[in-house]
Amino acid sequence: MALALRWLWVNRNYFIIFITPFLILPLPLVIPTPEARCGFAIILMALYWCTECMPLAVTALLPVILFPLMGIMESGKVCVEYLKDTNMLFIGGLLVAIAVEHWNLHKRIALSVLLVVGVRPALLMMGFMIVTAFLSMWISNTATTAMMLPISQAVLEQLSATEADADEKEIRGGRDNQAFELAEVSIKQPIDNITEDKPNNKPDVEEAINVLSERRRKEREAKYLRLFKGMSLSVCYSASIGGTATLTGTTPNLILKGQMDDIFPENNDVINFASWFGFAFPNMVLMLALSWFWLQFMYLGFNLKKSFGCGSKNEGDKDAYRVMKNEYKKLGKMSFAEVAVLVIFVILVILWFTREPGFMPGWATELFNQDGQYVTDGTVAIFMSTLFFVIPSQLNCSCLVSANDEQDEEAEGVEEEGEKQDKKDKKKKLKSSPTLLNWKVVHERMPWNIVLLLGGGFALAKGSEVSGLSKWLGESLAPLKSIPPFAISLILCFLVGTFTECSSNTATTTLFLPILASMATTIGLHPLYVMLPCTISASLAFMLPVATPPNAIAFSYGNLKVLDMAKAGFMLNIIGILSINLGINTWGKAMFNLGTFPSWANATNVTSTP
Repeated sequence: MALALRWLWVNRNYFIIFITPFLILPLPLVIPTPEARCGFAIILMALYWCTECMPLAVTALLPVILFPLMGIMESGKVCVEYLKDTNMLFIGGLLVAIAVEHWNLHKRIALSVLLVVGVRPALLMMGFMIVTAFLSMWISNTATTAMMLPISQAVLEQLSATEADADEKEIRGGRDNQAFELAEVSIKQPIDNITEDKPNNKPDVEEAINVLSERRRKEREAKYLRLFKGMSLSVCYSASIGGTATLTGTTPNLILKGQMDDIFPENNDVINFASWFGFAFPNMVLMLALSWFWLQFMYLGFNLKKSFGCGSKNEGDKDAYRVMKNEYKKLGKMSFAEVAVLVIFVILVILWFTREPGFMPGWATELFNQDGQYVTDGTVAIFMSTLFFVIPSQLNCSCLVSANDEQDEEAEGVEEEGEKQDKKDKKKKLKSSPTLLNWKVVHERMPWNIVLLLGGGFALAKGSEVSGLSKWLGESLAPLKSIPPFAISLILCFLVGTFTECSSNTATTTLFLPILASMATTIGLHPLYVMLPCTISASLAFMLPVATPPNAIAFSYGNLKVLDMAKAGFMLNIIGILSINLGINTWGKAMFNLGTFPSWANATNVTSTP
């Protein structure tokens, strides 16, 4: 029996793949409508995504098969949904991230900031959280976590080793001052326990020293175990939080952008890089600060003198600081390639911010977008990322120098035959400088599966609209109109936050956003009032190691237990959702005019009716 159950568990994915379609097949058979057929496809994909019985990207391709076979959409129209402007923005942003990682620019930035912050526990945690959040705004959360965790572990190990050496020196020095040592031992442990069966009731100095040494070792190990746990959690959590601050920071943000443009094509580019950053960055800072306070309370306490280190630095701090400084020295001087990547990155961010800042006409509006949205954030991202394949990685003049030297020697007539042959061989070996990026590097590091996931989400949204499922769902949720908007937003955020703990944030936003858009248009609520906070909530998966890749990386180091992550993450989920809803009801409402129902949403709702 046990063997049979084990066999069933090992092969569970095959059972889910083949049995699930038959279990939900009665839906389109009993209700032969386009809405039911589209519902069958969405439910099937949702179950496949949640169980991950197939790769997520393969599941995302199912609309290409199901929609044409069920008569929902033509194959050509389905396939067009898989490569849109949002996908181009995603690819352009990732090319920039790959260039930054390829030339180790992210590590130089991280170590530079940490050297400024210092190594006191609370400041060190704050420094790691700030650096991790900043880097994850631009490069993948997984890569940021994978880079920052080894640095944090090395610094803490150095602090622990230095403290152990200091304790050993103190104890060895205490042998010359037995009274001091014995007094310390007698305070914490009765001497009778040490001196049992000793003649004349005189304590053994060596035994007292051993007891003291063992006690300090255990206290030190317990202290640094807490620090290791707190630092690991702070890095993986801040990576997820930082990704919410920019439009390209994490995939759900781009899904919202794509869904808004697809469901509400007349939205006047309400979600772009600048508008997203204006709302999400303050919210990210708030969440990061509250998360730091919570982790500080859990793992370091609120002893300000010990945590922040009022007063002079000790030897442990200096040694740990030296570790980070040595890591920075290993990077060497800033190369031409690093400077070039940094310049391109800065120009890209500036162009994104000034394309359509909202409070004034942007350069794209004045130069290109007079009669339509010709230039988008995707256009800028692809243009700037193309430069990585054009600009050389080093300024190499060796070829010119070699040719000049050869001409001078031939003119003088002093070059021997053997030297001429060496010169020819050297000239043959000279090559042009490689560019900042090549396609081999991009091919190895580009997560192409996410491009298909984005496309699958857009295809689902289009299928829901064409089949009329979106309208039906919206009408079914009409009773929610009697509930206050802030309560709707809060409840939906908690629902999405719970769902994303067991499913990928990409799948969660792909499934929820079309439904939320339909609900909002039906009850006369601004679509962004529910879609925006729920999108960010999908990235707040803090409780389980399997919830996000950063969580899994932190858990793999072996210091954390599932219970540690669950205790810390549960409160952070609540903190994050409350922060998001505070933002959407304050500066978010002012930025996007969320108090009124927009005309572009009303027009879309009417025109999308089949």
